[in-house]
Amino acid sequence: MPLDIVRIPVLNDNYIWLARETASGLVAVVDPAVAAPVLAAAKERGWTITHILNTHHHGDHVGGNMEIKAATGCTIVGPRADRDRIPGIEVELGDGDTWSLGAEEAVVYDVPGHTRGHIAYWFGGAKALFCGDTLFALGCGRLFEGTPAQMWTSLSKLRVLPDDTKVYCAHEYTQSNARFAVTVEPGNAALAARAAAIDAARAKGEPTVPSTLGEEKATNPFLRPDSPLLQKTLGLPANDLVAVFAETRARKDKF
Repeated sequence: MPLDIVRIPVLNDNYIWLARETASGLVAVVDPAVAAPVLAAAKERGWTITHILNTHHHGDHVGGNMEIKAATGCTIVGPRADRDRIPGIEVELGDGDTWSLGAEEAVVYDVPGHTRGHIAYWFGGAKALFCGDTLFALGCGRLFEGTPAQMWTSLSKLRVLPDDTKVYCAHEYTQSNARFAVTVEPGNAALAARAAAIDAARAKGEPTVPSTLGEEKATNPFLRPDSPLLQKTLGLPANDLVAVFAETRARKDKF
């Protein structure tokens, strides 16, 4: 495996990701909400953290930056568009930039909507997408600092990535997202089957992340404004995908 990726559950429902590039031994931690569990997970494996990758400025994604930096001397990488709100940022990235962890190269996408300066990292060789709070399993982030048009543009960038891309999002929201999704696309058989599988997994305390982008394209309503089933439920025309997306997000906000 070119990237050895470890899930670290913290707080109520956050996931921090620890990614080791196997050839070089370089280790990146993605969106460290807190430091102690990350440092412990790395120590347990004999790994040395060399980088922090931030997707956006929220405290449950950057709260551990400075403590991890103090403990390891790692380099902090994050969004150029939000550099003033990323603690300790040293490497600033934006849309179309590439960044390498040893032999593994990531393409960076600006994906504003949840926040104005959000980015995502796609490691194509490792089939890994670290998307923060832009795309969730069966969901997307709330529009705190952006518009529906911005968020749909952002999700459209991610939607075209390969189906076998693993979606390493930052929260375990999948079960509640599924409960909403079936209300707006009730005729989607793949969604119904996925919702049942999610309920079974969560009943056993199992995580539902990462998913694959193929699963998301088939079942996540926020990636499916072009679905006739979804358009019919919302009573909106097929020729305005932003309007369909906006109504889906508005309904989720009230769900």
